[in-house]
Amino acid sequence: MIAGILWMVVSGLNFVAVSAIVKYVGSDVPPPQAAFLRYLFGLVFILPFLGQLQLARISRREHAFQFVRGIVHSVGVLCWFFAMTRIPIAEVTSLGYLTPIIVTFGAGLFLGERLNLVRVLSVGGALLGAIIILRPGIREIGQGHLAMLGCATFLAASFLMAKRVASRFNSAVIVTMLSLISTICLFPFAIAVWVPLTVPQIAWLFLVAFFATAGHFAMTHSFRNAPISVTQPVNYLQLIWATLLGVLAFGESVDVFVILGGTIVVASVTAVSWQSAMRSLRRT
Repeated sequence: MIAGILWMVVSGLNFVAVSAIVKYVGSDVPPPQAAFLRYLFGLVFILPFLGQLQLARISRREHAFQFVRGIVHSVGVLCWFFAMTRIPIAEVTSLGYLTPIIVTFGAGLFLGERLNLVRVLSVGGALLGAIIILRPGIREIGQGHLAMLGCATFLAASFLMAKRVASRFNSAVIVTMLSLISTICLFPFAIAVWVPLTVPQIAWLFLVAFFATAGHFAMTHSFRNAPISVTQPVNYLQLIWATLLGVLAFGESVDVFVILGGTIVVASVTAVSWQSAMRSLRRT
């Protein structure tokens, strides 16, 4: 249980690094092209695992399932890259918390995982914190916000599909399949908007691929070591890291609502993590 939580923390740190680099590159690289290159360059890091695809003995039905997951995930990734060029990192991260909320309840509805009162209240508290930060109805809802709503929905579906096959295949097989299929799916979108790149831009996008691939490996390890309803709320810690990143690196402002919402989020995560840790200790 604790190992699953720690793996999710590592995953979150990697994805915050991805956010920082994509924000730095900015709109100079079209979102579809940046998304495609993230997965194309990521293939370098999964080459050692290609042989495991043959050893995994993946059936035709399982191939089809993984391909559908790749399509779903690609749409979510496109939405995320677009949102990163339109709204601040803290807002992207806050709206991204809809993903673990959908995943947590989806795991209870579709995967049969148990959702006790503390977990439900903790997820609700984290959602409340995100709402306080965003203040819907007061701020204007732009294209970036709508893109993140789509991103949250599609990525939640992708993660639920990953959890479904996590007990059948190891992390290397799952991440390798996702990387290969996503690269294929994103290619036509990238070609449609392709622009020449500088050497520094290529280097930064290569780092995006590295951190994103590492994040997916860590997330898949997390799924194998703990129920998804336990590990997903840990993602809320990314809000603190992303907010600090926006302030220190990009000069984005932080107001009292962000601080208040972030405090509620951290308290919610602490509650569910503490309960899971205590339950794990009592079983040993």
